[in-house]
Amino acid sequence: MEENTRALIDGFNRRIDYLRMSVTDRCDFRCVYCMAEDMQFLPRQQILSLEELYQVAERFVALGTRKIRLTGGEPLVRQGIVELCARIAALPGLRELCLTSNGSQLGRLAQPLFDAGVSRLNISLDSLDAERFRSLTRTGDLNQVIAGIDAARSAGFQRTKLNCVVLKGRNDHEIIDLVRFAVDRELDISFIEEMPLGVINEHERGESYCSSDEVRARIAEHFTLVDSAESSQGPARYWRLAEAPHTRVGFISPHSHNFCATCNRVRLTVEGRLLLCLGNEHSMDLKQILRAHPGDAERLERAIRDAMQLKPYRHHFEVGGEVQILRFMNMTGG
Repeated sequence: MEENTRALIDGFNRRIDYLRMSVTDRCDFRCVYCMAEDMQFLPRQQILSLEELYQVAERFVALGTRKIRLTGGEPLVRQGIVELCARIAALPGLRELCLTSNGSQLGRLAQPLFDAGVSRLNISLDSLDAERFRSLTRTGDLNQVIAGIDAARSAGFQRTKLNCVVLKGRNDHEIIDLVRFAVDRELDISFIEEMPLGVINEHERGESYCSSDEVRARIAEHFTLVDSAESSQGPARYWRLAEAPHTRVGFISPHSHNFCATCNRVRLTVEGRLLLCLGNEHSMDLKQILRAHPGDAERLERAIRDAMQLKPYRHHFEVGGEVQILRFMNMTGG
């Protein structure tokens, strides 16, 4: 009864029960589709403290949120992240605490995160070629990331998912190799259409665009894809591989098959802005409330409820052309 009366419902009668929280804008990579090479990061006083992040998580769970994903930047470069995970994971009513990582720090943190109660990991992996991987991430070490992936499996994580942003002419020829890598390690994998967030000079997004339909067609040349109704509560549409039952292949298609009609998500940026849509600027400043009225859970809850009516029906990403959203993905929460 309480869950029904307190649930967050937006203006289009969508139930919002999934919160993505950015815990830092900092990252030890500089991925070409995510940020500029010479990023200027926020002063620390402008980002939410660990206690403020916990307070937001606690209110959302009290309002019916059942899944929280911690993101960055790279969340594992934030001091105190394991302790924050343990506190959030212990919230009564939360079914799943997930974390998205570039994998660089998992060699040392996979076991502590699992022990803290993190349910699942998403790990970014855009190439299996060490030189190309460094080119795409600008600073990343492929061997370190693969070691992190293996550490996650050894720690006990199940249903770990790889995320691959497909860029035509850069890594699209590795699609099958990446699927086979996932199959060999009994991982899931999602292929993502690049999102037009932030002004970048490294490549032209219209020319690098590779649709989910194209990626799926290439996979179908090597594997038998079986349509699946499974969901991870996120935007991915999943398929099973008849030849590898332990691996699901997902497609996140903000351009070609947008997932707005069933959107159940909101995002908290590192600055404390509750962002109602990835592809729009509709938002509520929760940091102002947290700092002007510390400890006032009722006021924070009222702001969260009011924000639901700001959530737009859909985004309007376009392939090529001018960037509609100037904030980078690391500021938004990946």
